[in-house]
Amino acid sequence: MSFSKPYTLITGASSGIGFELAVIMAFKSHNLVLTARSEEKLNNIARQLIKNHGIDAISIPADLSVATDRDKLIGEIRNRNIHIENLVNNAGFGDLGAFETSDWLKNEEMIQLNITALTHLTREFLPDMRKAKSGRIMNVASIAAFMPGPLMSVYYASKAYVLSFGEALAGELAGSGVKITTLCPGPVETGFQKKAEFKDPALLKMIKPATALEIANYGYNSMMSGKRLAINGWMNRFMVFGLRFSPRWVVLPLIKRLHQ
Repeated sequence: MSFSKPYTLITGASSGIGFELAVIMAFKSHNLVLTARSEEKLNNIARQLIKNHGIDAISIPADLSVATDRDKLIGEIRNRNIHIENLVNNAGFGDLGAFETSDWLKNEEMIQLNITALTHLTREFLPDMRKAKSGRIMNVASIAAFMPGPLMSVYYASKAYVLSFGEALAGELAGSGVKITTLCPGPVETGFQKKAEFKDPALLKMIKPATALEIANYGYNSMMSGKRLAINGWMNRFMVFGLRFSPRWVVLPLIKRLHQ
């Protein structure tokens, strides 16, 4: 099958890091497929990017935590004969609180979005990249991927999956022309804290949140250069390094306190 011109697919493109990545990539002349749940917001962003940068931007609203919506997104991309040259798996959310009192439906949605959707879209578009011997996939994880997270157990575990999955794929694809980048930001000034119902956690006092634009710029440069693991900021890198080599009996109460 011969494809049309190449596109970059960005999930969670209506706000935060995903939106900023869309603006950066449009400025860099990438054609875009944008997806998120908010149809009106997504359509407005696509129109603005087309007007400002002269690229092609296609908006396809979808709730990626729902299998039928993922199938709809994939089907529309296939029907339009679009080649996904770059894939940015950015969509995801977290939740704060004890697991035993958590909302199961919210946990299930988190697992479906943070893990299943990311894996599904990667499996769908990776073979075409491999055939073309070219492509970039960026999976957005978190510094949470490197440690257990009491009071955010499912979120931390989901990001650990993203990290392990991305690094394994990078090993599988060595020499193929396809590069996998796992982006691991620390705290970011986005709607994440509101979605996770953060009140005033100590974590945000200890590490100053980066802006979504800062993370998007760092992520874009890391992805295009083929960087395997991208952790922004010396403080985040120091924290990850320190906690990876600290005993679990030290790490667990520390992370719990940071979320209280």
